[in-house]
Amino acid sequence: MADFIRFFIPSYFLLFFIVSFLGISVKVAKQMGKNPNVLPRDGSAYALVGLYFKLILLALFAYVMLLLWFPESVFPAFKIQLLESSFFQYTGFFLMMAAFIWVVIAQQQMKDSWRIGIDSEIKTNLITHGLFRFSRNPIFLGIIISLVGFFLVFPTAIAFSFLMIGSILMQIQIRLEEEYLLKEHGQIYLAYKKRVNRMLSLY
Repeated sequence: MADFIRFFIPSYFLLFFIVSFLGISVKVAKQMGKNPNVLPRDGSAYALVGLYFKLILLALFAYVMLLLWFPESVFPAFKIQLLESSFFQYTGFFLMMAAFIWVVIAQQQMKDSWRIGIDSEIKTNLITHGLFRFSRNPIFLGIIISLVGFFLVFPTAIAFSFLMIGSILMQIQIRLEEEYLLKEHGQIYLAYKKRVNRMLSLY
């Protein structure tokens, strides 16, 4: 199992990044003739959130690569022994794969409304169909679930820190996006907000 985890985790996150960020961004860029990565690079607080996102992504990539290249050193480091069981590991594998499929579907349903950040120049459509009937933020939800799965597959304090920090940054981003969507779509967004929960509606 250790050898499988060693290769699975880096492969998973590399595929996740290529398909769910790079691939969809290239596709949308071709459709609209503009880079969908609209995170600001000024000195604003919002730009700082974007910078933290990038740093966390780089740190995660570095961590899983170290797991691949130096398993003898990384596997035992900061392990949470209480969570080491086959049940948690298989649950984690399932969550990671389900989250990947969920995110890809949600991105396809967004079509050219997909952005990395808030696009203040081009007004995007408010997507309320498909997975957006159950979650106002299905992509962020999928990323959080994938990090939960990662933690269950590889229960270390470092994996837990990625889950916690990533979740906090995503909650900040969600609230910034909600302010923008309310400004852009007004009562239509308010009605949608009342009907569908921020992360998941089970009805």
